[in-house]
Amino acid sequence: MPARLKLFLPLILFVVLALFLMRGLSLDPKELPSALIDRPFPAFTLPALGREEVLDKDAVTGEVALFNVWATWCVSCRVEHPYLTELAEQGVAIYGINYKDDDAAALGWLRDLGDPYVASIADRQGTLGLDLGVYGAPETYLVDASGLVRYRHVGVVDERVWTTILQPLYQQLQQGEAN
Repeated sequence: MPARLKLFLPLILFVVLALFLMRGLSLDPKELPSALIDRPFPAFTLPALGREEVLDKDAVTGEVALFNVWATWCVSCRVEHPYLTELAEQGVAIYGINYKDDDAAALGWLRDLGDPYVASIADRQGTLGLDLGVYGAPETYLVDASGLVRYRHVGVVDERVWTTILQPLYQQLQQGEAN
């Protein structure tokens, strides 16, 4: 290798590495793939938040529903909470997964802000979140009546996300359930 080429080798390696990193950083984190799409919702046995009962996969599946990962320490969860309450009032089944949170704080949150959830799963250690592949809160999973995960949304569910993405899928799954 000529001596002059050796001088440019670090620069060439730097440029290649920079291009590789720039491509990786340009990915939209809201479009992170999920290995669970079209696969069964993970099996679990966890307490119901604020109730003297234990929930498992069979207790929370059987109808088309949203599973919303939330926590009191999550600022974005507070932003999306009023819209989830609207959806619940319209009859959308939503289960909460209270992720790595304090039960007393979570119960206070639901008391003060309203409770849109059919039930909230107390995932204190984050085991269900780990099985779901949760990166952080909020995340919302659309699960069909047979318990298969059909869609994953990372970030706030608001009117735009509901009407353009989740609602069409939700209605399609409900219609398939009726047939």
